[in-house]
Amino acid sequence: MPALTRRLPRALLVGSAAALMTAVLQAPAYADLDDLGNAGGGEKGGNITATAGVQYNYDHNGTSSSGHPAGALKPAGNWKPPACWYEPYYTPAQLKAEREGVWAQPSVGNEWVVGQKDHYENGKPYTDFNLDKTGKGYWWYGYVPHPGAPGWDECQDPPFWVDKGDTPPAAHRNVITPAVLAELAYNEIRIPTGDASINPAGKQGVNIPTWVWMNPTVFHPVSVTAFLPDYNVSATTTAKPSSISIDPGTSYAQTYPASGKCKGTGKAWTAGAGNVPPCGVVYLKDSGSGTYTMNVTVTWNISWVGTGHPDPTALPTGTFTSHQTVRPMKNAEQRKQDMAAVQTAADNVRTAVNDVTPFLVNPCRGG
Repeated sequence: MPALTRRLPRALLVGSAAALMTAVLQAPAYADLDDLGNAGGGEKGGNITATAGVQYNYDHNGTSSSGHPAGALKPAGNWKPPACWYEPYYTPAQLKAEREGVWAQPSVGNEWVVGQKDHYENGKPYTDFNLDKTGKGYWWYGYVPHPGAPGWDECQDPPFWVDKGDTPPAAHRNVITPAVLAELAYNEIRIPTGDASINPAGKQGVNIPTWVWMNPTVFHPVSVTAFLPDYNVSATTTAKPSSISIDPGTSYAQTYPASGKCKGTGKAWTAGAGNVPPCGVVYLKDSGSGTYTMNVTVTWNISWVGTGHPDPTALPTGTFTSHQTVRPMKNAEQRKQDMAAVQTAADNVRTAVNDVTPFLVNPCRGG
């Protein structure tokens, strides 16, 4: 059974088996000055069955692993999904009840009510709210998932009718199309999060390569499908991990490659793999009593396919960064060599002082 979910801010579930089956949802309220005329604002409040609006299939979305929850991508640049969009919203009976409730308000101007009744009831262009088309389509209206977000008030056109299976008129901003569904699906993607795999894993050495890679069993392609079941339109947006970047957390380090940007997501260390990792870091200084924070950023390539769009179309890349504590320490042999080097330097200083001392005591000696 696919994981189908209708994402709306508030759900009104009536306590009966039949009501639970229909999953009636309550839409959000927001000011609608243009559509309510002299009313000066109002509530966009019709109930709609769960099968009408945008739905999502999360079967192939990212999941938590190794104690890390799945997380949202950070899109590149300033890209954001639509703040509002037009989707199937009212049945004919629901719109009739909602409009008649507004018309009955004492603050609503009579001239505006007459115009509304002509528009929805008297055939200019609709007749009796299209009650004769019940079950054959929906009234589409602007939906706002997060009232107050930038752009939330850009979908305030009056309700318009679309027969099931028909393409909605493109004149309405962000009316549901495969491309809009792809962006909505992007916003629903959750990627696996967690730390990079590193070797040595327990204690990092100094001047010894640390290999870095992302576990492919965890960091793998994920996808979400958004669709309108009554209109035969859908889009699947897929995120694929494409590369990683390493910030070692200190200037006393050398990354491989030098840019710190690895091709692909790194390669797991294996015995006999050699000293130069295709993706990794060499710490050049002991962290002493402290630690370094190694930041590993995974870049995900995003693309979508959908109804009438079989070829993948790119969307802005997304990233996720893990922050890992490392503590490079010199091994016993390196510490022994350091102590020997210090001793040698001290011996050299003493020798130099002994050689110079006679001249300091008797500058004329040897002349």
